[in-house]
Amino acid sequence: MTDTDTDTDTDTVESLVLDLLEWVGPDARPYDEVMDAWRTSCPRLPVWEEANRRRLLVRRDDPVRGPQVAVSPAGLALLGTRRPAPT
Repeated sequence: MTDTDTDTDTDTVESLVLDLLEWVGPDARPYDEVMDAWRTSCPRLPVWEEANRRRLLVRRDDPVRGPQVAVSPAGLALLGTRRPAPT
């Protein structure tokens, strides 16, 4: 693997992390739904793992809806700087 490959992998994961944050959106989603859509065993695309490592997501237990995943304040800040909402 070359340095260029590593840079491309990093850019890809970063882009997918932002996609994940946008997909979760302003409201929490059920944990199982997020896991079905985003968990991967591919070591080159650790999107879920990277978002959690960087604390861009939080897990909450809703007494009615069950376990939920939401974008953390850090995740919202990242989205605001990297993918601002259209005006």
